[in-house]
Amino acid sequence: MTKKFLQRIDRYIIKKYLGTFFLAIALIISISIIFDVSENIDDFISKKAPIKAILVDYYLNFIPYFTNLFSALFTFIAVIYFTSKMAYNSEIIAMQSSGVSYRRLMRPYMVASGIIALMSWILGNFIIPPATQSRVNFRNVYIKNEYINQDKNIHRQLEPGIFIYMKSYNNKYDIGYKFTIEKFEGTQLKSKLIADYIKWDRDKKKWVIHDYFVRDMNGSVEKISKGTQIDSTLRMTPGEFGQQNSKEETMDFWQINKYIKDLKLRGVDNVSSYEKEKYQRTAGPISTFILTIIGVSLASRKTRGGIGIHLGLGMLLSFSYIMFMQVSTIFAFKAGFNILLAVWLPNIIYALIALALYNRASK
Repeated sequence: MTKKFLQRIDRYIIKKYLGTFFLAIALIISISIIFDVSENIDDFISKKAPIKAILVDYYLNFIPYFTNLFSALFTFIAVIYFTSKMAYNSEIIAMQSSGVSYRRLMRPYMVASGIIALMSWILGNFIIPPATQSRVNFRNVYIKNEYINQDKNIHRQLEPGIFIYMKSYNNKYDIGYKFTIEKFEGTQLKSKLIADYIKWDRDKKKWVIHDYFVRDMNGSVEKISKGTQIDSTLRMTPGEFGQQNSKEETMDFWQINKYIKDLKLRGVDNVSSYEKEKYQRTAGPISTFILTIIGVSLASRKTRGGIGIHLGLGMLLSFSYIMFMQVSTIFAFKAGFNILLAVWLPNIIYALIALALYNRASK
């Protein structure tokens, strides 16, 4: 068998794989945009959104987000679809009859999977975060404001030995109610400030503490002072409390790693949502290889029922994978399960399924 023949097979399968994948993604993105336009057209008109902003700031940034969102599902569907057609046209039998082993047949599939996985990883870590920020900013101005805060009894460690507490936070006006700040040296409380509320001064870029009193402790000596207003340079920003939904999606690879490290230093409770996003940006692209192996293993042999059986079984497996991924991460949040294991558990289990199906199909 010539090297040129093998290279021709490689190019043929890679072209089929990527062509089917991008065609399926283009179709679903087009349908998604049509539905989104029909849903938001009234807001676009009533709020007089500029055409350029709609096309560039919103829909141009809409495309990479949904491309990555549907990537795993349509990887699987593309593999199942074109591999089934090759099997029922006896192309795979012809390749194997020419001396191409099943393992060698998988090589172009893995190359194409690598291209899609790399694209997905780059999109998820570097392109989608700023695109999502632009899309969210557009929605906040022309569709709806997504900034909310429903947290109660907010605790933060701003830096070693300095802790703050707020009973609630109004993100619309940047006001935190029933504010407390405590300073410790080791385990000993040295100072405690209690205030009615704290407000962010947008001009000075500082926090202003209102109606406060301070207890300074030095051994057995305690000094109390009061005041109506004082500026403060606390190591926190309004964005930490008036967060938009899924703020982690707007952070690139470097930002989310730095932010997680900073949150852990300050003892913030909601680190898990950022860790989940970080781990999923790698687990998602890796799933491309797993789903490809499953797809090829299912679709490379003729069965009764034709392509429909392959597509049906493929859809069942892909949706079960997506559901398992959601359930495992929700379970991690609710039960305190390790978030890294929760994100990777679907890949681990489906990798074992892929290995079993591959061994069965290659015999």
